[in-house]
Amino acid sequence: MTEETFRKTFGTSPEVVVRAPGRVNLIGEHTDYNDGFVLPAAIDRAITYAGRRRNDRHVRVYSEDFNATAEFDLGNNQKDTQNTWSNYLRGVTKFLESDGYRLTGTDMAFGGNVPREAGLSSSAAVEVGATTFWNKLLGLGLDPVYVVKLARRAENEFVGVPCGIMDQFISALGRRDHALFLDCRDLSYRHLPMRCDVRIVVCDSGVKRALAQSEYEVRLKQCRAAVEKIAATGRPVKSLRDVQSADLEAARGALGDLLWRRAQHVVSENQRTMEAVKVLQAGDMERFGELMNESHESLRKDYEVSSVELDKLVELARAQKGILGARMTGAGFGGCTVNLVRAEATESFVQAVGKGYGEAGTLAAKIYVCQASDGALVSA
Repeated sequence: MTEETFRKTFGTSPEVVVRAPGRVNLIGEHTDYNDGFVLPAAIDRAITYAGRRRNDRHVRVYSEDFNATAEFDLGNNQKDTQNTWSNYLRGVTKFLESDGYRLTGTDMAFGGNVPREAGLSSSAAVEVGATTFWNKLLGLGLDPVYVVKLARRAENEFVGVPCGIMDQFISALGRRDHALFLDCRDLSYRHLPMRCDVRIVVCDSGVKRALAQSEYEVRLKQCRAAVEKIAATGRPVKSLRDVQSADLEAARGALGDLLWRRAQHVVSENQRTMEAVKVLQAGDMERFGELMNESHESLRKDYEVSSVELDKLVELARAQKGILGARMTGAGFGGCTVNLVRAEATESFVQAVGKGYGEAGTLAAKIYVCQASDGALVSA
């Protein structure tokens, strides 16, 4: 579709076509910016770029999703206050150039089926897709981890969103039918096979995450404050990754209830993620599902980033036959839940949860049965 859009928009065929997937995080939520552990999977919903080089330094980019065109010169690449959707790829081009990669002008079109503002990392897919596009178009030979870091830098420093590195990492380096275990401190990772008799089902609550960015920043500051208070008790910690349950209990008085609960979620979520890796390797999806359920309760009670709608979707999911685990995924305050469902029960699960959610309120849930897919650098 994007290739055809390019032909219609620019009157010629694309020279390069690449895709970058969205992602769903199975477990390990709000741990990435605390140097912790995460276990996401790339999904078969993606952003596609189609384009070709020009003979100048001018960039013309058409967005299928916004039905709009933005233009800029590589030598004068500034943040766009009108076509804000273009800032994700503007940031990528700006930092590639500042790192010494001489880019050419290009005509490009991009779009896809990763829902926006749903917690499935459409922004990371745009950034990783743009980086992969330039890499393939010009044969830059970029190191995979450099691609991930540059894409994250575009979002942090150019767009101005203080995200962790998980979203860009899995969009770049996911593998079909596998989850990816990532240590967000040293960026070591390994792929873990998913059982073929289990489906990943994503339920979009329909609630846009209006509070997600501001509250994300609040949680980030609270985690840093907790680390400072724990370190002040004499424990050598640099992030909540370094904190053990015993350390947390010893510092409970110094932390106070709010910071203790925030830290308690991160510490326990890291422990759950490490156990999830072990049980996934053992094929014990029942225990994996239990860990997902525990994760949601921790996010709801201790980290307080769930919502009425997300809780309702989880409640409905857990009442269905064939469900293994259900929890919110992403930053929270709207967006999606992720569910592991036995393959034979998937169709009835989708129908029952969709019907129940519609009857419970004014919103309709969009439900996607997903397959773990290859990342941009694997499929490019």
